[in-house]
Amino acid sequence: MIKKIGLSLAITTALFTGAVTAGVEEIVTVATRTEANLAEVIGSVSVVDTEALKLVSHAHVQQALSRVAGVNLHRGNGQEYLPAVRSPVLTGAGGCGGFLMQEDGIPIRAAGFCNINELFEANTEMAQRIEVLRGTGTVLHGSNAMHGVINIVTPEISQESNLGLEVGANDYGRLTFKSGTETLGIAANLTHDGGYRDDSGFDQQKVSLRHAYKNGDVKIDSGITLTNLNQETAGFIEGLDSYKDDAQVELNLNPEAYRDVRSARVWSRISKAEQNYKLIVTPYLRYSKMDFLQHFLPGDPLEENGQKSLGVQVGYYRALSDTLNVIAGFDAEITDAYLKQSQDSPTIGSFFLRSTIPMGQHYDYQVDATMAAPYMHLDWSVNDQLSVSGGLRFESMRYDYSNNMLAGRTKADGSLCQFGCRYSRPESGKDNFNNWSSNLGAQFKLSDTHSTFVRLARGFRAPQATELYRLQRAQQITDLDSESVDSVELGIAGDTESLSYKVAVYHMEKDNVIFRDSSFFNVSDGKTEHQGIELELDYEINSQWSVGISATQARHTYLSDTLVGAVDSLGNGVEVNINNNDIDTAPRNFGSARLVWTPDSTKTVELEWQSMGSYQLNPENFNQYEGHDIAHLRAGWEVSESIRVYANISNLTDEQYAERADFTTFSQERYFPGTPRSMQVGVELAW
Repeated sequence: MIKKIGLSLAITTALFTGAVTAGVEEIVTVATRTEANLAEVIGSVSVVDTEALKLVSHAHVQQALSRVAGVNLHRGNGQEYLPAVRSPVLTGAGGCGGFLMQEDGIPIRAAGFCNINELFEANTEMAQRIEVLRGTGTVLHGSNAMHGVINIVTPEISQESNLGLEVGANDYGRLTFKSGTETLGIAANLTHDGGYRDDSGFDQQKVSLRHAYKNGDVKIDSGITLTNLNQETAGFIEGLDSYKDDAQVELNLNPEAYRDVRSARVWSRISKAEQNYKLIVTPYLRYSKMDFLQHFLPGDPLEENGQKSLGVQVGYYRALSDTLNVIAGFDAEITDAYLKQSQDSPTIGSFFLRSTIPMGQHYDYQVDATMAAPYMHLDWSVNDQLSVSGGLRFESMRYDYSNNMLAGRTKADGSLCQFGCRYSRPESGKDNFNNWSSNLGAQFKLSDTHSTFVRLARGFRAPQATELYRLQRAQQITDLDSESVDSVELGIAGDTESLSYKVAVYHMEKDNVIFRDSSFFNVSDGKTEHQGIELELDYEINSQWSVGISATQARHTYLSDTLVGAVDSLGNGVEVNINNNDIDTAPRNFGSARLVWTPDSTKTVELEWQSMGSYQLNPENFNQYEGHDIAHLRAGWEVSESIRVYANISNLTDEQYAERADFTTFSQERYFPGTPRSMQVGVELAW
């Protein structure tokens, strides 16, 4: 319903609006790594700008990104989440490989070593803006940019100083600080959350530093981001509709679970500009370390992983003529990563589980990886109305894997499990993956304020290291191909004095989809289809009232004949062909609508409605989550030039809902219950 209302409003207003003035030019970097006018980018790019981020004042990045059509992050507990951008919510060892997460144009993780929660390693809380490219990325992105790209832009250097304090329910508190000189800036935040569930909560610290230097036509912008997260994690609650039971929503069935994460990124963007060209060289260093108890697995094994990487991005931007521009570049990086998994207590559960999941070390391996990728992109202004762009990229990924334990399906000491050990370790070896990506697009200006576009793209992702080397059961070697996606989208957009809208229709097909089959083997013979329509609209009714809509209608389906073992509603074991079934955790519709009141330039009140449609919980489509609707109320008041106060009420009507619904292999629904109604208030001082 929200999609139909918003779409009708967008089309009607666009057709019948009289002579108006174009909106303010908006700059983005997510598509080209350099500043570009959003209106001239061919494709679906959305921006959560400074004002929206200030109003939302998000404690979790999902709260900010829910304002973007096509983006559907499912919150876990604490700072955890599962991502979806023009996709189902992707899970599993390589699910994070469907999306490219960046900070200041640099991937947060190396291509083959993503983490499903990696945005909590970016300083989103202090971001200047968040840019989202929906759909397959450009040739400047490479591996993982299959369904979308999210780029966190840290604050530019400012000599204005800000100090903020925010407090709220469940012992929540956050301190923020931002300041700078002409050449140096800092943006930091310290957060404590006691958690609304038993034995949960987190402490988090993030700081971003920026430095600027200029000498003639040479400019050097540098940045450092450091993060630390110490989280006590609450796991799923179990049982049909248990999220509706007041006695269960605060329970924590995994009080022992935790997650500790540290990360650091350092980069310098060195640019030299002449009359008709610009050269940008960006070297960077990354470090991350994570320890977490896998409460979602039998035996609660501890995973320890870490990575160090060194990389460089080189881009040469040249105007070949008044109408033709070229970007030629090269990306390269080397990565040193490790993963360990161990269990220090006996497995609890059935006799089979106790017999197949032993105590002791399960995995201990190291991977040295290299990536190299040349690319070229062209932009051609055919005439005043028509522009065309296209590009090609070749990327080579190489893994050098070293197993530090006995190879095979055994306990750490080489002894056998009664029914065969669950965890399997392949022999040391090397793997290589070579891939091409491409994109071609055209944009036609219907008028000074309205345009339409078409875009074709092919993307890919190499298998993640965990998919290649973290095996189970009888599998001793993988023969995985890189996933690939072909996409086409059509769109229309407009930006006038009172109306801004974007409508996009897309179709995507993925081949060589990597998944774990019924034998617990990692295979890459899956195929899926993704299609939908998205609307983003902002309309100023008058000087005080405005509305915003972000709506998505989509269907994500399995396309390959795959038989899976399942239990039907009568408790009988059956085999189901999932071809043409909805992919699990893929709602067909979701979105948000926002009503904003600004009685004057110093006050803002926003009422936001978020709607989540129903979705399937398993590939067999036997079990379903019914969906939910929740509301949030936000208000901010600029008391003076130096004082701002604000308040946010989340889940205004205190709805019982699930942030995430799931279904276990042991035939039981489980949920992360949504947070009950809660309030945060804050004050910000500026000088």
